[in-house]
Amino acid sequence: MTALTLSTAGPATLRADVLVVGVAKGPKGPVVAAGAEAVDKAYDGKLAAVLDALGASGAEGETTKLPAPDGLKVPVVLAVGLGSLPDVDESYDEEALRRAAGAAARALHGTKKAAFALPLDDASAVTAVAEGALLGAYAFTAYQGGEKKAAGSKNGGPKQPLAEIALLGAKPRDKEHKAAAERATIVATEINIARDLVNTPPNDLTPEAFAAVAGATAKENGIKVQVLDEKALIKGGYGGIMGVGKGSENPPRLVKLSYTHAKAEKTLAFVGKGITYDSGGISLKPAGHNETMKCDMAGAAAVFASVVAAAKLGLQVNVTGWLALAENMPSGSATKPGDVLRMYSGKTVEVLNTDAEGRLVLGDALTKASEENPDAIVDVATLTGAMVMALGDRTFGIMANDDAFRTSIHEIAEEVGEASWPMPLPEDLRKSMDSPTADIANMGVRMGGGLVAGLFLQEFVGEGITWAHLDIAGPAFHEGAPFGYTPKGGTGSAVRTLVRLAERTATGDLG
Repeated sequence: MTALTLSTAGPATLRADVLVVGVAKGPKGPVVAAGAEAVDKAYDGKLAAVLDALGASGAEGETTKLPAPDGLKVPVVLAVGLGSLPDVDESYDEEALRRAAGAAARALHGTKKAAFALPLDDASAVTAVAEGALLGAYAFTAYQGGEKKAAGSKNGGPKQPLAEIALLGAKPRDKEHKAAAERATIVATEINIARDLVNTPPNDLTPEAFAAVAGATAKENGIKVQVLDEKALIKGGYGGIMGVGKGSENPPRLVKLSYTHAKAEKTLAFVGKGITYDSGGISLKPAGHNETMKCDMAGAAAVFASVVAAAKLGLQVNVTGWLALAENMPSGSATKPGDVLRMYSGKTVEVLNTDAEGRLVLGDALTKASEENPDAIVDVATLTGAMVMALGDRTFGIMANDDAFRTSIHEIAEEVGEASWPMPLPEDLRKSMDSPTADIANMGVRMGGGLVAGLFLQEFVGEGITWAHLDIAGPAFHEGAPFGYTPKGGTGSAVRTLVRLAERTATGDLG
């Protein structure tokens, strides 16, 4: 993990490999942002003019490297775009700072130390810049450069992430600034671990392997762990999880992670879909739709990371994480379209499409989580392609059985920089899942398929329990070019939202 420090040194005096400054997009060209005054002075007040001559505009995410002038103790200055110049007396948007810091960190892979002289008006800005830089410094290189690594070559393999970040303008002795930096480090670390899990090839991250990683990490952080293997799942009547996993040689698992605080007054349950590989089962996915299906456990990764973050932050709230882990494969023992499964709740489900498997494992986990009667349950899942069609690949959908809770989660997600949108649960769509054979079918009408999936999950939530469903199918895995602090591959989507929800619940500040 990239090291983060707060520094009182000035931009002109700190020794580093690169000095990062912010540039905004003004009406007549780039404008040097606050925090870089000493750097601009070293350029005789002409930094903006130099950048303009080089074609820089200050647009969001734009990066421009230039040699440092005399007067600075760094060899290179990196200007990063912050986007539109804010109005007079207004600060830069936190997400703009987060993305700019991330873009700069990505541009500095292979660099040892960089000093960031971006606008830091308050502790919230410290959090945003620290998070963005640490998330932007991420790289998944575990499977790259094998031959050169084996030969002991120091020059072989991919560039390593930026090793050290110094935030200039932050105050290491200020309690709020220090706490902001510590929080950002914890959250970014767990997001990057979630990214690692999502990016790990499915031949290495089986349900059993995921359970082992989660269990070992949880124990290191004082979190209680319970793992139900296939024998326990069969004995316990978890027909949904077993129905999905029985076609694979790698059997399913249900993992319970319990973080408790002695003074906690509220309990949250997070439930994550953990399909470590989704072939579609007997309803096999066509070519072109299964190459990235190692990401179908991103919901479980987000839940795991969020529980660990809550424990590291010592939040005064009980948080229980449920990881519903299975591998969905076709074989002679796999569930077939037309089969009927008896879920843990006792409800029977006619499986019309084995590729609608996430709702089956979540159904069992939601019922189990409901038995403990938490104050609220939030499930997270890469559940439907329909949600991607509706909201695109950067926004997750939020459904809930309580409008106020749905609104709160939406506000929280926007606050921490995760794009989301509240979605309805229309009662008229429920009828489309009626089955002549079982209590319910796992498929309904195609149009509004993401909402149909939410209605299916609602059937397995305990009566009177507040519940929300986050469909992160779009933003969980980024296949395009990196941008801001978002890498190619796993993103760690929903972790920041879940952690902030836990924080607000702990302080009683949940609207």
